[in-house]
Amino acid sequence: MTQDLRVPWDEDPGDLYEHAPCGYLTTLPDGTIVKVNETFLSWTGYDRSALVGLRRFRDLLSPGDKIYHETHYAPLLSMRDDVQEIAFELVRADGRRLPILVNSVLGRDPAGLPRVIRTMVFDATERRGYERELLGARRAAEGSEQRVRALQQVVADLAAAPTAREVAEAVVGAPAAAFEAAGAQVWLLDVDREQLVALAGTESDGPVRDEIPLASSRPVAQVARRGDLHVIGSLEEADKHFPELAVAMRRTGYQTVVMLPLTAGFAGESIGADVLGVLSFGFTEKRELTDSELRVVRLLGHQAGQALDRARLYDDARRREERATFLAETTRVLDEESRLMPRARRLIERLVPEVAEWAAVRLQIGPAGLLADAGGPAPDPDRLAERVALVAANGKAELTAEGPDPDSAVLPLSAGGKVLGTLALRMAPGRRTASAEAAFLGDLADRAGLALENARLYEQERAVARTLQRSLLAHDLPTDPRFAVETHYQAAALDMEVGGDWFDAFLITPDKLAVVVGDVVGRGIDAATTMGQLRSAIRALASAEAGPARLLERLDRFVDRVESARMATVAYAEVDLSTSEMTYACAGHLPPLLAEPGGSPRYLMEGRSGALGSRAGRRRRLEHRTHLAAGSRLLLYTDGLIERRNRRIDAGFEMLARAYAGRRDAPLPGLTAGLAHSLVGREHVDDVCLLCLAIGTEERLERAIGADPIQIALLRKDMRGWLASHGIDEDTTQAVLLACSEAVANAIEHGYRNDPFGIVDVTAVVSPEAIEVKITDRGDWRVPHGDEVRGRGLRLIHQTMDEVTFDRTDGTTVTMRRARQEGSA
Repeated sequence: MTQDLRVPWDEDPGDLYEHAPCGYLTTLPDGTIVKVNETFLSWTGYDRSALVGLRRFRDLLSPGDKIYHETHYAPLLSMRDDVQEIAFELVRADGRRLPILVNSVLGRDPAGLPRVIRTMVFDATERRGYERELLGARRAAEGSEQRVRALQQVVADLAAAPTAREVAEAVVGAPAAAFEAAGAQVWLLDVDREQLVALAGTESDGPVRDEIPLASSRPVAQVARRGDLHVIGSLEEADKHFPELAVAMRRTGYQTVVMLPLTAGFAGESIGADVLGVLSFGFTEKRELTDSELRVVRLLGHQAGQALDRARLYDDARRREERATFLAETTRVLDEESRLMPRARRLIERLVPEVAEWAAVRLQIGPAGLLADAGGPAPDPDRLAERVALVAANGKAELTAEGPDPDSAVLPLSAGGKVLGTLALRMAPGRRTASAEAAFLGDLADRAGLALENARLYEQERAVARTLQRSLLAHDLPTDPRFAVETHYQAAALDMEVGGDWFDAFLITPDKLAVVVGDVVGRGIDAATTMGQLRSAIRALASAEAGPARLLERLDRFVDRVESARMATVAYAEVDLSTSEMTYACAGHLPPLLAEPGGSPRYLMEGRSGALGSRAGRRRRLEHRTHLAAGSRLLLYTDGLIERRNRRIDAGFEMLARAYAGRRDAPLPGLTAGLAHSLVGREHVDDVCLLCLAIGTEERLERAIGADPIQIALLRKDMRGWLASHGIDEDTTQAVLLACSEAVANAIEHGYRNDPFGIVDVTAVVSPEAIEVKITDRGDWRVPHGDEVRGRGLRLIHQTMDEVTFDRTDGTTVTMRRARQEGSA
């Protein structure tokens, strides 16, 4: 049964319209208001008379909604005849805005033309607040999610960051990702130097400096000391408490700065073990961090601190490995050099700049000591001298210093309880302090001291060995105007033991000269002793009647009794000075090399037989005779001159022949040393022994010397012997030598001033009346060529010589003539 429900009072339709819970508007198609209810008027504060017939609906909207009304609302209503829940902001009579929702219906006449628009207006104030709350909550959730994602990403990046710098680079981007910060900077606590060092930053002009003492009053240092978060909320706060930071904040545009410690371990630990660094970031607007944001900030600091702690352990392990590698490599490098000072310089080269900015080794050897240093600038010399003297006296390292060089250290270099010297250094920038590297530096000094002591002992023993060996070589070589002898001995550079190479020259009779070069098998004292015995035996067995072959046969019988001389090699020659006939024999030795005037050098391959005491083959020795023209030069040498493991011996013979030919016109003094230098150098592995014999008096002295003033002394010695062989008196000889030296010096200084490879040709001729010398160069002399501008040298030439002429057709040729004194041979 259906009940008849009735309202207990009569409803007035007009009252329902006027006081409905929503606003009603009736407008013409152009929007002009023709009817409005009381609810709408009470919401907006307008009078009915101010709206009806005078205002359009869109005139009541905010500027932006007016545009929306024209571009969206009106076209949509025209197409669909109705619109639902369109959001507008209506401007009240007092200027305040009212959020509303609008439903509109377009009424048409029978012809279908627009006639009236009926609109319902709902108050959306509470709904808008609710939406704002929902939007705020959503944004908060999104921000929290963003911070969590940023933190998760940072944690992932930190897990893959092995070094402190990589940790800093991973952390420095987190504030922007998590909190939309404008910039950030990471500081690492250097406990050794008690300072904060900037490792990474998002801007080059950050709010703090690159290095800050831990004891500083700056907020970042306070955060590191205190170990707690600190927020500078405004420029005003910074101006009041941290003026220097305020300047930096204005420069970067920051309004708020947050500084948090990067911590590891647990609360209650010491600052040095707990706080590893500081993260600083800023905002360009005033920002108040929420509790949840602060929790994320602290969590970020702890995660970064844990990563820094792990990186610190990794750095320590890597540093220990690098130190061990450095020490091992340093030991190897020092062992490659056997001499003392080169080994000390190698040590300095290893230290600078890899470990030290400056380093010096001072050795207490000799009255003045020895010094090797590198890098710079050096510490205060007076203070350094005091520290060096103290360390050398007590043998204890000084790892710190007062004054401008606190990071310099002085360590003793000792071995076997004896202080050999000191190692002073200043640690390189960016490295740990000397006190922090105490164990490493101590190990380095111990290894270096032992290496330098070994080098000192090696050089000492090597000097003794070389002295012994040279004492066994011939020093009483004969002199005679009819010949000249030039020798050179060069001991193996890499061997401390004495060798068995030797040379000798002696007169068998007044007219018979003997020259010999030999090589005993092996090294050491036994080889040197055997060499001395063989040299003495050859002198004893040589006679005018025997000859080279017979002498070698007697030596064979000698070595039967001296087993250590077996297989020794000998090149032996006898020269008849009256006839210039030479007889020679080689017992297993390399062939002599003969250079005759006007010809190419040639090897003397005849007169050869086996080494001394060899039992293979014939026992009869061979010899060969040849004539030596005046001016001939005979070279005897040992195998160290040409033999090399990495090439055929034929190549060595060719190189020697070319080098010898290139020195055909060189002065005899220095000839053998020059050959050894060009073919062997200094780092050779075998002894080198040379003997060059110049036979006969040259009618003309023809020499070509390089544009090197050192060559002048060798030329003087050579020319003196040549003049003596022609019987020129001492006064004339001195005058010619002086004039020749000055002329050659002028040619080198003026003609070849820009050409160190120039050649000066010297020709001298002796006639019964005079000595004539020509000095020729092909250089570019300075102009003018006037003789008066040549200086002191030219005046000496004119004063000492009787005639002096100049020819500058091709280069410069100086011709000088000096008359012979009566009674000269």
